[in-house]
Amino acid sequence: MIHKKTVLANGTRIITEGLSHAKSVSLGIWVNAGSRDELDKERGIFHLIEHMIFKGTQSRSALQIAKDLDTMGGFSNAFTGKEQTCFHARVLDKHLHSLTDLLSDIFINSIFAESDLELEKGVVLQEISMTEDTPDEYVNVLFDQTFWGGDPLGRPILGTKETVSNITRREILDYVSDFYGPKRLLIAAAGNVDHDLLVEYFRPLFEPLQEQNTRPPARPIPLTTPTVSSYPKELEQVHLCLGAQASSLSGERRFAESIFNTILGGNMSSRLFQEIREKRGLAYSLYSHMSAYMDTGLIRIYVATDQEEINRVLELIGLEIKGIQGGDLSANDIAGAKEYLIGGILLAAENMGTLMMRLARNEFIFERYISYEELIAEIEKVSLDEVIEVAQEIFSAATVSLTVLGPVDRDKISVDPLNF
Repeated sequence: MIHKKTVLANGTRIITEGLSHAKSVSLGIWVNAGSRDELDKERGIFHLIEHMIFKGTQSRSALQIAKDLDTMGGFSNAFTGKEQTCFHARVLDKHLHSLTDLLSDIFINSIFAESDLELEKGVVLQEISMTEDTPDEYVNVLFDQTFWGGDPLGRPILGTKETVSNITRREILDYVSDFYGPKRLLIAAAGNVDHDLLVEYFRPLFEPLQEQNTRPPARPIPLTTPTVSSYPKELEQVHLCLGAQASSLSGERRFAESIFNTILGGNMSSRLFQEIREKRGLAYSLYSHMSAYMDTGLIRIYVATDQEEINRVLELIGLEIKGIQGGDLSANDIAGAKEYLIGGILLAAENMGTLMMRLARNEFIFERYISYEELIAEIEKVSLDEVIEVAQEIFSAATVSLTVLGPVDRDKISVDPLNF
């Protein structure tokens, strides 16, 4: 693998990971801005901009953009996150020049037509409704809102029906001007790509871009308030999300926390999966998951179960956490979790899209390339005692919260998760 980085005169970064044996290239144009940077009354605007980017430019209609992407025979998409937005595609290497031209055109020359905006608002409103009708997704949205105590980090990326409906074209243009400046831009590519040639493609298109009225990101570290929240809804099951504050993307404890998460609920042999699903049949779907950001993070546990079983499930979750906190771990447990994590990392490295995204995120977080050897060495260094320590630190009464969605009221929850 050959890794190169070029910074254009205006601050736009171009980074590549070249693999000469590959037949494809994954290319992404990234913006260091996301839903965390929105004003409260404009929640969902970055996600709406992501949609609108594909609706037409000065030289291409929305249909022509779709046809051009399909003609390349590859995969294209975009996503809005809490902290970054990305427009990306994967194509055969012979189509890279055409993809560069197309992504540059939609990114720089989108016209954001008023008529398209009103239509696309309707699409996003349907997306919001779909999320609200998908309880395993919606309970996580509700958990974020309560866990982060009203901070922008907890706002739904899609926004709300009210805020999306009221977003104007003028506000979209202002956000693009303020947040899509060259110093926030990152172009990343992985696969059979020639770095110097890619820079040659992009330089005349992106180097003329100038900073406008760029707003500095207002990202104070959010405070969490331990709470138990219930959202009654007529459903067949109760969906619960229990979580606690954890490390940031660069936190020193992040590797130990990843091993703890894997042992707790990160795979099919995990403590929670075996105890709640396999031994007792109390749930079909359950997992634990790490969500990390630039300055903070959390670990969350999700379970869907019958309303009569919610307190039993919470008791079992508490017992498994307390067991790990008390030292109920072996060297084999740690070794197995490490091998699971390392295997997942190396298998994902065979996907060009994953390589491109990892390349970009490491640049945003560390401003350098992180080799797989370095990453694996950090995982291997974690000791059994460190895993126990992070379990004790994370699940303390100071940071634990629970959100419940479904046919259950708050007063029916007799187990106190704040005392885990």
